[in-house]
Amino acid sequence: MEKYIIENCAPTLASLKTANLFSYVCPSPEALEVYIACWNQRMKGKGVSMCVLRIREHTALIYVYRKEFLKRDMKRPGVTEFLRGLGYEHADTDYAVSKLKERLNEGAGFPHEIGLFLGYPLGDVIGFVENSGRNCICAGCWKVYCNVGEAVRTFQKFKKCTEVYVRLWSQGRRNVWQLTVAA
Repeated sequence: MEKYIIENCAPTLASLKTANLFSYVCPSPEALEVYIACWNQRMKGKGVSMCVLRIREHTALIYVYRKEFLKRDMKRPGVTEFLRGLGYEHADTDYAVSKLKERLNEGAGFPHEIGLFLGYPLGDVIGFVENSGRNCICAGCWKVYCNVGEAVRTFQKFKKCTEVYVRLWSQGRRNVWQLTVAA
């Protein structure tokens, strides 16, 4: 599990990004639940949380996030209105994550608002929805429809962070807890 967390969540651990998401094969949902409870207890002081958004066919969709960052993101102009249009009653973080889980478990695909939960700009989330995922200016961690220069710099920063974290972890120089920046 640590390998997946480092490879997929380094920018969140480094406090550069609101959240990351990854798939994890879990033969035992009960064991995963115990692991996540232990993780959340251990990382509480660092401001990072983990939860399972859904499990399908022994594969869990794991969400690693900084609650304070998500709270900040939910207060950005236009976000509450956008989410309200999708059936979210309000943008309280616990409620919103719970509603996202519900929406993920209702259908086969991904609800497009998931980008907001990962810290993507609202303009890019709206651009993705309006263009059905096509016609983006560029693509990296997400498909970009506005502010391409800023997005490219962000992608480079996330890539460099991940490279450094993977190297430090794989060399045994740091574990996940040591690599996680405190809130």
